Amino acid sequence: MDKKEVFQHISRLAQEGLVTKEELIEVYLEATEKGAQKSLTRQSRLSTILYFIGGTIVFLGIIILIGQNWHTLNDLTKILVTLGSALAAFYVGVLFSRYEKLDTVAQSFYFISGLVAPIGLNVTFDIAGWTVTGAGTQSFIAAILFTMYLTSYIFLRKIVFMIFSISFGTWLFFSFSTYLIDGNPALDTWRVAGYRCLIAALTYIFLGYYWRERESKVLSDWLYGFGVMGFLGAALALGGWSPQQNIFWELIFPGLVFGIIFLSVYLKNKSFLVFGALYLMAYIIKITSEYFSQSLGWPLALVLAGFMLMGIGYFAFYLNQKYIKS
Repeated sequence: MDKKEVFQHISRLAQEGLVTKEELIEVYLEATEKGAQKSLTRQSRLSTILYFIGGTIVFLGIIILIGQNWHTLNDLTKILVTLGSALAAFYVGVLFSRYEKLDTVAQSFYFISGLVAPIGLNVTFDIAGWTVTGAGTQSFIAAILFTMYLTSYIFLRKIVFMIFSISFGTWLFFSFSTYLIDGNPALDTWRVAGYRCLIAALTYIFLGYYWRERESKVLSDWLYGFGVMGFLGAALALGGWSPQQNIFWELIFPGLVFGIIFLSVYLKNKSFLVFGALYLMAYIIKITSEYFSQSLGWPLALVLAGFMLMGIGYFAFYLNQKYIKS
C-alpha cells in the first residue's frame, strides 16, 4: 500500500466518522516520539561502545608505557603510573557520576580503573618484596579488588562494578583454591581443575538467573553464556579419553546437555540452546572417534553421527522458533 492509498483510506474513515482529527494527531505524535526515542537509544549505544573502546585503548597505552620504560622508572613512579592511574580514574569516575548526562563517561573511567588496578596492586606488592607469582599473594590481591568493587557497587549501584566484582571473585576462587591444594599431588590434578571450573560455571548460571529480572538483562545473558559454556566444557573434559575415561561423566553428559537445552525453553534464553546443541555435537563426535575409530564400524558410526547432528540442528531450530523466539 503506497502513500496515496493510505491517505485515501484515512479519508474514507474520516468521512464515515470512524476517526477524528484529534485521534490522527495523537497517533502521529506518538509515532514520531517513539521514532525519536529509538534514534536516541541507537546514538546512546554507539556512544557507550565508543567510550569503552576508548577506555580499552587508554588501558593499552598505560601497559605499553610501562613496558617500554620499566627499567628506567623508579619504584615510586611505577606505583604512580599503575596503581595511581587506577585510583585517579576511579576518582574521576566518581566526579562524573554526579552528573546524569556524564554517567556513561563515568562508567568508562570505572572501566579503566578496573583494568589497571590489578596491575597496580601486583606492581606494588612486587616492589614491597612479596612473591606475586604465588597463589597466596594472588588470593590476597583478588580479595582486595573483589571487596573494593563489590563495596563500590553497593554504594554507587553501577553495573560495571558488578562485572568487575564477578571477575575478581572468580579470580579469588581459583587462586585461593590453588593455594589450599598447593603442594598436595593427590589434589593438584586436571580433574580437580575440572571440578573447580564446574563450580565456577554453575555460580555464573545462578548469578545469571538472579540478574534475569533485575537491573541488567545483558549481564544475565553474558553470565548464562559463560556459565553454560564452562559447565558443559568442564563436564565433557571430566569424561576423559579412552583408556582413562570416566564412565560416570560420559554416561551423564547427554542428560546434562538435554537438561541445559530444555532450560533454554524455561528461561527463554538462546545461550542454553546454542551451547547445548554444540556440546551435544562435540560429545557425539568424541564418542564415535573414541570407541569406533579402530573398528570397521567407524564409517557407519560417522554416517549415523552425521544424521544425528542434522537432527540436533533441526531440533535446536524448532525449539528456538517455537518457544524462545516467540
